[in-house]
Amino acid sequence: MADKVIAVDDLSEDEARAELERLAAEIARHDALYHGKDRPDISDAEYDALKRRNDDIEARFPMLVRTDSPSVRVGAAPAGVFSQVTHARPMLSLDNTFSDEDVQDFVASVYRFLGQFPDGSIAFTAEPKIDGLSMSIRYENRRLVTAATRGDGTTGENVTANILTIKEIPTELPADAPDIVEVRGEVYMAKSDFFALNAQMEAEGKQTYVNPRNTAAGSLRQLDPKVTASRKLKFFAYAWGEMADMPADTQWGMVEVFKRWGFPVNPLTRRLTSVENIISHYREIGLKRADLDYDIDGVVYKVDRLDLQARLGFRSRSPRWATAHKFPAEQAFTKVEAIDIQVGRTGALTPVARLEPITVGGVVVTNATLHNADYIEGIGNGGERIRPEGHDIREGDTVIVQRAGDVIPQILDVVLEKRPVEAVKYAFRTTCPVCGSHAVRERNEKTGKLDSVTRCTGGFVCSAQAKEHLKHFVSRNAFDIEGLGMKQVDFFFDNEDPALMIRTAADIFTLKRRQEQSLTKLENIEGFGRVSVRKLYEAIDARREIALNRFIFALGIRHVGETTAKLLAKTYGSYKNFAEAMRAAEAKFGEAWNELNGIDGIGEVVAASIVEFFKETRNLDVVNRLLDEVTPLDAEAASTGNSPVTGKTVVFTGSLERFTRDEAKARAESLGAKVAGSVSKKTDYVVAGPGAGSKLDKARELGVTVMSEDDWLEFIGS
Repeated sequence: MADKVIAVDDLSEDEARAELERLAAEIARHDALYHGKDRPDISDAEYDALKRRNDDIEARFPMLVRTDSPSVRVGAAPAGVFSQVTHARPMLSLDNTFSDEDVQDFVASVYRFLGQFPDGSIAFTAEPKIDGLSMSIRYENRRLVTAATRGDGTTGENVTANILTIKEIPTELPADAPDIVEVRGEVYMAKSDFFALNAQMEAEGKQTYVNPRNTAAGSLRQLDPKVTASRKLKFFAYAWGEMADMPADTQWGMVEVFKRWGFPVNPLTRRLTSVENIISHYREIGLKRADLDYDIDGVVYKVDRLDLQARLGFRSRSPRWATAHKFPAEQAFTKVEAIDIQVGRTGALTPVARLEPITVGGVVVTNATLHNADYIEGIGNGGERIRPEGHDIREGDTVIVQRAGDVIPQILDVVLEKRPVEAVKYAFRTTCPVCGSHAVRERNEKTGKLDSVTRCTGGFVCSAQAKEHLKHFVSRNAFDIEGLGMKQVDFFFDNEDPALMIRTAADIFTLKRRQEQSLTKLENIEGFGRVSVRKLYEAIDARREIALNRFIFALGIRHVGETTAKLLAKTYGSYKNFAEAMRAAEAKFGEAWNELNGIDGIGEVVAASIVEFFKETRNLDVVNRLLDEVTPLDAEAASTGNSPVTGKTVVFTGSLERFTRDEAKARAESLGAKVAGSVSKKTDYVVAGPGAGSKLDKARELGVTVMSEDDWLEFIGS
């Protein structure tokens, strides 16, 4: 006979606690059966009755609400703002491949890096690339504790409350799971749910959404989890971050573990060994693409064995053991209504085609990049014709527009038969459309070739460059100031009121002080308000200390992207050391210049650009004013245990026999060493293989420690 059900009003506190524990486990079991195995064993009415009983008990005993309560999974109180989560292991992006030849090159590069003959002995997994939002879900002692977006790869947004609304994601892991587990995958919205949501929005007279991917991302960032819960988001698991213990030794095995733990995994994933089978599977998935209930934009290939993944390691932003094979771009025909010029933060004049609106791949396209003057003319970097008949692009032309994923649309070719009689060749500007300064194409001193880009010579005198620099400064991977987006930068930059004007980065951090001394209050201006202004000030103050690599990237130095900024931060350690070294490097071919130019990954062009930035007094004035307001934090040393080479500079030279050059570099960097391309007084060790020449001679001349490959392996404990 079944146990008698005690009415909620008659429950004691101890009975209520036990009942809530039972209900949490029971409802979680039914969620797993319904979402994970598609075989529910109770009716919807019975399931709803369990949920109602849980809610009623929690209403009577609010102090007993559990962290794994079913009520938490359907929506908690709205959050004020998302906090940040630092990923225990970075969430890196993937390199892309676009052709069969690219895939062959990827597979060959794996064998080459490992020093093996391409004999088909290495297996790869192939899985659909879901067009969703990357997510990292952390479990401690088998309970879900946090969920964070990818963010910039190092730091993401804490969206735990919203992830708890996705019933496909377990709140608890089985007893045999490790104590610390980070499961990574993709949050997405099914096409059927997206169409149903749009039908509902249309029926209610509201604006419909553009595509499932953006809708899923927006739904996950709702401050009220109840809104997220109503959007029916889904999840596929395919990767991991920090793990206290590895439950499998292959990629395929880990996916099987995720499946056993109750996570949805993609049924189209395969384990393959030959390039032919990999490409065949890619084409098979491509044929199924239209019939799937979720959007995909390619297939991801990964080396299956985890020990080989570890040996292959990572580049600065992507793993060597994986790549994404993207599907072909989508194309459409439209007309060029006008060609406009945009001025970027480095002074680049970029032509943009204003198009007659056309839908390409489910997105309305109104603009397409034209890159530079040569692209309009139909000429490639090597002087070759880049369109079949060498057609130039003119205003009034009918053109073929291509869009691939999130890539900016571009014009592939011109339909010459439809060219208007009155269409004339486009004459590229020789002056800046914003400040009127002379616009030039620089000439490479070594090759004598003209740069493909035309640049305004106005520098910070050019308001367009100054404004775009500000937009770069506040962008996600730079200072990432919440509430100071593109529209707000335009407002502050264009404002003539001294209490509101922001023309340089330092002005951002003096805004609050200027406002306190002014009668013009930001909170009284349309589009702001007291709460948003308070949050803006808080976001600005939160960035008065910032990671060194972010600070360097935010300066907007030409050729210095995120990867280079990280290399510079790692090499110099502090902003003071970095700035002093750059000023010293003005004397080219001196020690400071050689050290900068010798950083593996920074060549002469990039080095020269950085030095030129620090030679310009206007740049230094902007930076020094900024340093009065913010503090770049010293770079953290890599966590490498008791590595004997942490912080040391190593140069590899000669024909290495025990490992490939790439593998040697990756291993040294994983131990906290800096790998340089040339020998200087700051070099600590030179590892020399057979045939070592001038670098070995230089090392002996400077008294640098020289090791054989065997000496090196013994030294690092390999």
